[in-house]
Amino acid sequence: MSKDEKGGRGLVVADRTHTMRDGRRIPAIGLGTYPMDDAEAEVNVAEALMLGYRMVDTAVNYGNETGVGRAVAAAGVPRDELFLTTKLPGRDHGTDSVRRSLEGSLRRLGTDHVDLYLIHWPNPSVGRYVETWRTMLELQQEGLVRSVGVSNFTPAHIRRLVEETGGTPAVNQVELHPQYQQERLREFHEEHRIITQAWSPLGRKTDLLQHDWIARIARRTGRTPAQVVLRWHLQSHTVPVPKSSDPRRMAENLDVLDWELDEEQMHRMQMLHTGISGSGYDPNTHQEM
Repeated sequence: MSKDEKGGRGLVVADRTHTMRDGRRIPAIGLGTYPMDDAEAEVNVAEALMLGYRMVDTAVNYGNETGVGRAVAAAGVPRDELFLTTKLPGRDHGTDSVRRSLEGSLRRLGTDHVDLYLIHWPNPSVGRYVETWRTMLELQQEGLVRSVGVSNFTPAHIRRLVEETGGTPAVNQVELHPQYQQERLREFHEEHRIITQAWSPLGRKTDLLQHDWIARIARRTGRTPAQVVLRWHLQSHTVPVPKSSDPRRMAENLDVLDWELDEEQMHRMQMLHTGISGSGYDPNTHQEM
């Protein structure tokens, strides 16, 4: 039995996957595709799939679902071995609009289902994320999406979803990296058996990868700074989706599954927390349409 299987925190990690609360499995690491356009996504996702990635993260508002779909079609990887995630944009919150938006995503991706469908942002001032969530649960029952979740939601937003619909998200994808560790949110996720997925896992728009402590750990382990950060994510029970357009870096980012940081190194990584977001987006006020 692996450490993750013993450690729990409401999650089980086996065969390089996590088991979500709905019983389905999600890979322990994936490929992010923002801000690739269609042409870049077609090339880079195809390369990633050849390197062994099996989870690809996209969104309507990334404008690259068509490129992702073309890459998947060309790669020849069996569909049941892939884990495709896309996200509903704020302009499509509601009821009928959710179905229309998903149908467009499926068409662009060239598939009859997505493995994970997320509400991209709660847009609380619009106030339609609960009815949106209710429709997503219906789409899950119909088999058009395998698992449903949210992105950039706070505990208060999630509590409202659960209280008003009875459905708990399988995943909450949020900005998370060693300088912005979201400890209280992660504790909430653990309590409710919600997978924490990390966008900007390498601290985009920060100086994280230049930090001297990370450089020292990288030298001691014979790894790159990015690999050290991604390994911290895995040992912290989060699912990172790093973006890269460089095949060498893609391969390095994937090579974090068969080694570990020791207890002292993990503690040093935890000490990097500043509580400062690299994006500056506040889910309580940010509007994404």
